[in-house]
Amino acid sequence: MSNTAATSSSFEPRIVAFFCNWCTYTASDLAGTSRLDYPANVRIVRVMCSGRIEPQMVLATLRSGADGVLIGGCHPGDCHYQSGNEKCVRRFAVLKEYLSRLGLEDQRIRLDWIAASEGDKLQRVAREMVEQVRRLGPLAPGFSSKAPSQPTTSPEAIAGGA
Repeated sequence: MSNTAATSSSFEPRIVAFFCNWCTYTASDLAGTSRLDYPANVRIVRVMCSGRIEPQMVLATLRSGADGVLIGGCHPGDCHYQSGNEKCVRRFAVLKEYLSRLGLEDQRIRLDWIAASEGDKLQRVAREMVEQVRRLGPLAPGFSSKAPSQPTTSPEAIAGGA
């Protein structure tokens, strides 16, 4: 559901990145202190754990004007809250299904595990995400009017109450 007429080399996608405080956010700090540049159009939101990211947060972010959402968390088995990243995986699957039902490309969202020591990986993932969304084009302006503010089928209902 991208606006392909507006897809050009001048399009700069707006990416919102929800990063786990303990790993991915720290990797972004490492990338900065190591002078590894990544696209400035990636706006970082620090969350305590990737497991705290609700599908509604991602949908609200897209409705608010983001063209894509990047989620970063601790590697499986390394979560500071034991199983938060496992919860994130389940919610991410639900979110992809929900985006598909809304007619949006699931490539607009991405989940990656990035450890605190992987500033170089963060740089690569951020660049890949920007390029991927740039190829998709801007999110169609009608997204907010086509997607109900109170969905009849919630992401939780799709997941069976997960």
